[in-house]
Amino acid sequence: MKAFIFSGQGTQKYSMGKDLYDLFDDARKLFNEANVILGRDITDIMFNGDELELSKTINAQPAIFVYQVVLSSIQDYIKPDLVCGHSLGEFAALVNSKSISFKQGLEIVNNRAKISQKVCDHSDSSMAAIIGFSDNILIELLNKFHKINHDKIYIANYNGPGQIVISGSKNSIKDVCKFLKEEGAKRAVILPISGGFHSPYVLNAEKELAEIIENYTIFAPAVPIIQSANCNINTNKEIIKNNLRIHLTSPVNFTQMVHNAVKYGVDEFYEIGTDDTLQKIIKRMYPDLIVDSILNIPTYRNKITNFSIN
Repeated sequence: MKAFIFSGQGTQKYSMGKDLYDLFDDARKLFNEANVILGRDITDIMFNGDELELSKTINAQPAIFVYQVVLSSIQDYIKPDLVCGHSLGEFAALVNSKSISFKQGLEIVNNRAKISQKVCDHSDSSMAAIIGFSDNILIELLNKFHKINHDKIYIANYNGPGQIVISGSKNSIKDVCKFLKEEGAKRAVILPISGGFHSPYVLNAEKELAEIIENYTIFAPAVPIIQSANCNINTNKEIIKNNLRIHLTSPVNFTQMVHNAVKYGVDEFYEIGTDDTLQKIIKRMYPDLIVDSILNIPTYRNKITNFSIN
């Protein structure tokens, strides 16, 4: 069985999608449609803007979403049996599964980007990447830190064994990184993200996005989807919608999502994105499975830029 895995924010790259636009009529139509839906030239930022402009949340999220939908939908070489997305990638996965339309998805993602940008502009929270502890050991250490400092730190992302992202107040994140290094962490690095996403620190943002999601009809997917809110194989449209309501504060347990995909029968994973961010995680977890990029299929190979090898 084959799974499409859609990467999240941070995978935006300068000129992403330009070659797709130039080479494929169907891609050009979707990119142009995106500009109309957004009421601005997101393609100009993607194709011609500088890295700093593209990396702004308000631009990065719709850019990644549009790129992923185009990349996955204009080819017919591979059809997935299952889809899942890492945080932001979940929305392109929903489009691929026909649970929402391209227009719906882009409108929701654009609102998600605006809401997230407000968090980045005004939040007193941040995130950090921690490498070198098992999940259970890190949880014990965070509880120990909480007893000492009385500040709650939340696990935001499980990115494979030994790689976890945490959220907390800016001061707490700085202190906990120092604490974890002293406890033996291989790395404890504060991320350049102004906001404690996938934790209660963004509860107000989640409520705002949930109100917007209420206005959209979610359809039963043609292809099952694994969502980060519960990591289960989902085909029920009501469960999918509820998972979207709690999407922003739910931790992204990508580790468990991959395990559940394999239990479901998946033995081939294809990353839908600009690089190999998620492939690296899955290859470490399951070295004997087929793990590749959709950019390597004959439709795209040597035609579309694979940023992971540049």
